[in-house]
Amino acid sequence: MTSIFKNRLEQLQKVHQTLIHQKNQIETGGNGIFDRYRYPVLTAAHIPLTWKYDFDAKANPYFMERIGFNAVFNAGAIKFNGKFILVARVEGADRKSFFAIAESENGIDGFEFWNAPIVFDTDEHADTNVYDMRLVKHEDGWIYGLFCTEKRDPSAPESDQTSALAQCGIIRTKDLKKWDRLPDLKTPSPQQRNVVLHPEFVGGKYAFYTRPQDSFIEAGTGGGIGFGLADNIENATITHEAIFYKKEYHTVYEAKNGQGPAPIKTDKGWLHLAHGVRNTAAGLRYVLYMFMTDLDDLTKVIYKPGGYFIAPEGEERVGDVSNVTFCNGWIADQDEKVYIYYASSDTRMHVATSTVEQLIDYVVNTPEDGLSSAKSIKNIVGLIDKNSIHSFSKI
Repeated sequence: MTSIFKNRLEQLQKVHQTLIHQKNQIETGGNGIFDRYRYPVLTAAHIPLTWKYDFDAKANPYFMERIGFNAVFNAGAIKFNGKFILVARVEGADRKSFFAIAESENGIDGFEFWNAPIVFDTDEHADTNVYDMRLVKHEDGWIYGLFCTEKRDPSAPESDQTSALAQCGIIRTKDLKKWDRLPDLKTPSPQQRNVVLHPEFVGGKYAFYTRPQDSFIEAGTGGGIGFGLADNIENATITHEAIFYKKEYHTVYEAKNGQGPAPIKTDKGWLHLAHGVRNTAAGLRYVLYMFMTDLDDLTKVIYKPGGYFIAPEGEERVGDVSNVTFCNGWIADQDEKVYIYYASSDTRMHVATSTVEQLIDYVVNTPEDGLSSAKSIKNIVGLIDKNSIHSFSKI
């Protein structure tokens, strides 16, 4: 063993362990709706060294990185056997993404990857890339992972090496170790991304939130949050797909919007977290927003607070795809504390915490988007007038 090998190995192991055991801290201030935390919970630096380096000193005397990793982001989330579990999208230096499980005792720090990535059977030509898994523990007893499966558009000319087809892949497990691949979801849409399985049966059927698109990038006539039912999950087919939360001009979801993780059931209704996209001079901007649907009619939106819930701040604005926050995983714990796992700029994973009670308060009592500047001013003036009757010196 060379001194170079030994010194680099010891140095990298020390840095890696320091990162994994770094304690997270709540950022001071905030908006009273949720707490942000100072440090990301997962980054490319969290990847185990055994995934990157050949530990054979003879084969790798300089302890060089053999396999490179670019980012860790867009993770599904679930509480399993008392542990906080993230199924993260890990992107290699070769742009190929795959899924890997990281776990934590407390949900806000100490996330450490399991020994190896998730492996599931697949047709050799079915996927070029897979990403953005939503995890759902369904009432049928299975844990499902719904993800985007992507491959090159076979109808594109040879000169076009960017056009792609995206559909919804489905895998399921009982123990998070052995995963079975089911046939991809079939829908009327030519492109399907950000599909989420509802955790309960609806009229004995499996319910899905969808985001149909006309093309891989452009939403076209699609782009809103859709809803559809399938008779079974083993060969899931949606014959009728209806948009119940559409795009809207000059809002945070004017270009496209889609369901984030599966909704949380409360006594007031189903709490939803979604992503909204608008166009800017600097490109597309992704933010998170919330709404609530009726307990019995999942397509009936009963509360829709205006504006965004979480938007990128500070260093969150910078990354591979800048000015983006995206969430496909949250956990409502038994004490009703909610852990919101969101990615920033397609680069790293963060956590924000709130409670079910706070989120209901936010969704129910935040004014809707009036869809004009005049109505926004009216809401502000109304709040000012209401506050004028209070004596702040007595608070």
